[in-house]
Amino acid sequence: MEFTAIACNLLAQKTDCLVIALEQDGVDNPALQSIDRATGGLVSRLRASGDIKNTVGSSLLINEPTGLAAKRLLILGSGEKTANEQSFLALTTGLANKLTKLPIQSACISINHLQVEHRDNVWQAQQLARKLVEASYLFNPFKSKEKKITSLKKVTLATPSRKGLNVLKNTLNTGKAIANGVNLARELGDLPGNICTPSYLASQAKKLAKKHVKLSCKVLSEKQMKTLGMGALLSVTAGTIEPAKMIVLEYMGGKSGDKPIVLVGKGVTFDSGGISLKPGGAMDEMKYDMCGAASVLGTFSTLIEAGLPINVVGIISAVENMPSGTATKPGDIVKSMSGQTIEVLNTDAEGRLILCDALTYAGRYKPKSIIDIATLTGACVMALGSHASGILSNNDALAAQLETAGQTSGDRIWRLPLWNEYDKQLKSNFADMANIGGRPAGTITAACFLGRFTKDYKWAHLDIAGTAWNSGGNKGATGRPVPLLTQYLLEQAGL
Repeated sequence: MEFTAIACNLLAQKTDCLVIALEQDGVDNPALQSIDRATGGLVSRLRASGDIKNTVGSSLLINEPTGLAAKRLLILGSGEKTANEQSFLALTTGLANKLTKLPIQSACISINHLQVEHRDNVWQAQQLARKLVEASYLFNPFKSKEKKITSLKKVTLATPSRKGLNVLKNTLNTGKAIANGVNLARELGDLPGNICTPSYLASQAKKLAKKHVKLSCKVLSEKQMKTLGMGALLSVTAGTIEPAKMIVLEYMGGKSGDKPIVLVGKGVTFDSGGISLKPGGAMDEMKYDMCGAASVLGTFSTLIEAGLPINVVGIISAVENMPSGTATKPGDIVKSMSGQTIEVLNTDAEGRLILCDALTYAGRYKPKSIIDIATLTGACVMALGSHASGILSNNDALAAQLETAGQTSGDRIWRLPLWNEYDKQLKSNFADMANIGGRPAGTITAACFLGRFTKDYKWAHLDIAGTAWNSGGNKGATGRPVPLLTQYLLEQAGL
């Protein structure tokens, strides 16, 4: 899908579909007034008859509108004149879903007159491009009869003047890059566990690295991990025949010598729970336990497509958690790369075991900050549902930056406390710590566990268990938190 921005006469613009937003007081919009006059008062009559409603997301499609060069006119209800961020995102999501289902190849969109609280038309343009590309995602490689993909190929953002056109063009392409990263994360998440194995994730990372000279990839084998002392990670993969992979991506788009931001992703390509076997219901969704890893790869896709001037390292612990005669048992004690010992009381609390060794490994990069991303706890789903990811951090400034990026991108997070009182729940009689802290405050104690391996860094933990995928009839990966992570990196790059 190609994007551009132009200053044009909407009446003479040749396109398969012209989109105009109708505000509550839309009669004051010059563009809408000119369209109304060109169509002989059609818009006014449709408003008066109630055929055009001004609720957010409502729309009316008019074929072959008289007086316009466009083949179709789509009038979009936008609600109040001044919208908030979430209502605007709902508006663009609805518009994207509508346009990508129409039999059109081009669209010209005029919505820049809309007012969004605390946001300018550059922000609006980025969100519009994002939603359009995300709406074009279709996962059907295993369908014998494929559904028809969108035919929309070119989108033009119409503006009343040429001022700021280059900025708008650039931000449209940034939005496209973010959405491509989101869609890559969704595709990896939606793949079944018999296809998307740790080795498959490693191959996709290498494939991504070949696309850009500033991105390199190396993959550590189990033998190398054993040499490094990653006993916690290797304890998770002990029950499967699929070899674990530690994937390391290095993107050096910034100045030489600048400390990198490190993203650490949990990549359990299928999580049976191990010996602490999960219930059978909805166990198929445990293929999504690698969505933290997928979000790291999606973010790196955006980095190279947008060419961000920043240094970023990605570390992915990719494993499969299965039960067998060689699997780790409850009560076993393992030694992490940091030298700390862990009593494994529950083999289904495996994400923190693979992350702790990755977080220790990250220290060799002397990072500016470390952010880990993981579908870590069901407790986070109970606490925040599917609307916000959980964030826990040992640094207030880092947490605030991520919260701001979440609000800007619409990929929101909510901070939970990380207090010493919770950390005491990890006490073990036989090792330095247990891998679980009991049922109370499960999301927090999981983060406390990880915090024991990140004391020397600015660190934040994102629990995306409730936001990484949808269940039910709309089952599928969401690609979150790629928008949040890329917005954070954009802001850290000064863009």
